[in-house]
Amino acid sequence: MKSNGVLIYTKESAQKNSFAVSKFQEYLGVNLVDESYRGDADFVINRTDDYKIAQYFEERGIRVFNPSSLSRLANDKQFCYEFMQKNGVEIMPINYFSLPAVKKKCDGHGGTEVFMIDKKEEFEDGYVYQKACDTPGRDLRVWVIGEEIICSILRVSNTDFRSNYSLGGTAEKYELSSCEIALVKKIISLIDFDYIGIDFLFNNNCLVFNEIEDAVGARTVYAKTDIDILKLYCDYIKSDKSSIKAVLQPQVAGM
Repeated sequence: MKSNGVLIYTKESAQKNSFAVSKFQEYLGVNLVDESYRGDADFVINRTDDYKIAQYFEERGIRVFNPSSLSRLANDKQFCYEFMQKNGVEIMPINYFSLPAVKKKCDGHGGTEVFMIDKKEEFEDGYVYQKACDTPGRDLRVWVIGEEIICSILRVSNTDFRSNYSLGGTAEKYELSSCEIALVKKIISLIDFDYIGIDFLFNNNCLVFNEIEDAVGARTVYAKTDIDILKLYCDYIKSDKSSIKAVLQPQVAGM
């Protein structure tokens, strides 16, 4: 008997991420639903970036991957920067009123709502204004499942200050130094999560926290490594005793 796990994507995202959907269904036998679903579930994999969805199921006692607290933190850049700064994690200065500056939509993703501004404008609500790093067009993403760092990928663009792979940047595997591993571990010690990407900028030749990706993609992991990271995540979900006893329930002897 399959466990009644639910995978939540928006309809548009489910089409865009059909590879990931197929992986979750292959490894966990989950039911794909959209963001309007409020039915029963043994566990929920929330891939919508909407913390209120996770919160709804948590209030019913249902285990959600990632938890609502992480989704809320990761999907509000201003809130996330303030949290990291308060806890001693270096960020590029925010509420930055000098030029040039980087303007980011608080709930934006994929670099599509990030702009470099070099002339005065009215500051808009819903955006973070941040000092630019000294090495634009270069950043690092680190994938983490539970307490384990899975891999890290350096992303570089020679034509844009944004280095996102989806925007045409290049990518290659990156070996974290002991100091960089310590920084990642410090960040993950501050938050409750299951599977995330942590993005870093480079400034003064050091990593500086940039953002957390909640419904993190894995295209570059599959393109640049032999790691089946979604299988690792599904194995993690199977082993989580607070979510389900087992994805495939063993048959009772004699039946």
